[in-house]
Amino acid sequence: MTEHEVIVKQLQAVQNASRKIVPLNEETINGLLVELADRIPAASDAILEANRKDLERMDPADPRYDRLLLNEARLNSIASDLRNVAALPSPLHRVLEERTLPNGLELKKVSVPLGVIGIIYESRPNVTFDVFALCLKSGNATVLKGGSDAAYSNIAIVNLIQTVIRDRGLDPDIIYLLPAEREAAHILLNAVGYIDVIIPRGSQALIDFARKHSTVPVIETGAGIVHTYFDQSGDLAMGRDIVFNAKTRRPSVCNALDTLIVHESRIDDLPVLVELLEEKTVQIFADEPAYYKLLGRYPDELLEMASPEHFGTEFLSLKMSIKTVGSLEEALDHIACHSSKHSEAIIASDQTTIDAFMKQVDAAAVYANTSTAFTDGAQFGLGAEIGISTQKLHARGPMALKELCSYKWLVTGQGQVRPA
Repeated sequence: MTEHEVIVKQLQAVQNASRKIVPLNEETINGLLVELADRIPAASDAILEANRKDLERMDPADPRYDRLLLNEARLNSIASDLRNVAALPSPLHRVLEERTLPNGLELKKVSVPLGVIGIIYESRPNVTFDVFALCLKSGNATVLKGGSDAAYSNIAIVNLIQTVIRDRGLDPDIIYLLPAEREAAHILLNAVGYIDVIIPRGSQALIDFARKHSTVPVIETGAGIVHTYFDQSGDLAMGRDIVFNAKTRRPSVCNALDTLIVHESRIDDLPVLVELLEEKTVQIFADEPAYYKLLGRYPDELLEMASPEHFGTEFLSLKMSIKTVGSLEEALDHIACHSSKHSEAIIASDQTTIDAFMKQVDAAAVYANTSTAFTDGAQFGLGAEIGISTQKLHARGPMALKELCSYKWLVTGQGQVRPA
């Protein structure tokens, strides 16, 4: 049997196992997630050893290194997230709509699982836990295609998950980790009949790859080309703190700031607006007005003149561009041209300007006077998230339990037939 045939056979087993999740009660699902959280400490040595093998193959200076890294604190946080998901209300079997037709037919629109969800992701092993928890809680089976960077970590994590599943008398095929080789991704993307939806999590290149090659429906998530516009009415102290947080809190994540847009009337305040970034050695690519305003006020080795490619770039590192504009309209035009429609922010005190920005910017999350770092399912009170959808069909923004459900119509009659 070829590897392709082996994978297809396993995908069929996942499809069959997915039907066994549907009748599980909420207590069973929650109990499994809590037990998984409880077992993480005992399994941490094995998981961290596997993670160490992955880390050894990556340059610590690579922006993906932080995404790949697991430690005791992060494992404790993952366990906490699993318990949080278990504590959330089930999204299943909710009556979304009901009515009785004039002919007496009773209609109910109820929430149901999507079925089998395929996730393609890169160097974030925590995603393996998050995805399984959210998929199980929403009644879905999970097929994972992680990147080769995290291969050892993902294998160790899935082994733990499947051990807990077996110990609770359930079918371990409700989760399946594909081989790390690229060929497995092509099989997954074309597994029509076995996979109901594909959700890629990672770089724009990964998302474009999935969209281009998939014959299974794709929900686009992840890529964040993020702007913050500092308006002429913006508060300088507030802006300085927001820019610092949005850029440096975790520069390798998709909600991190990439481009600071500054109204030209506030160009004299730019050195103060970015002064905290020096602490984290943030490299700035500034357009001409911003460059000459920062020259001598920001470290020379961290300041460069911007080129066109520095705008519309998701840096995922301690790098940032600055664009100077003459009006709100120009800021909106720049965002519309370069945004990935993930997260965008304005810093302003003029309410009319804020209202215009929030109404006109087309993004999954639009902020006023706060950091884009909050684009996160847990921060939104949704528990863990499976990704940030940047499209408009089915779901947009942080995708949590409700977004992993579809619905069906239940129609009950008393012998009605439709007239010819």
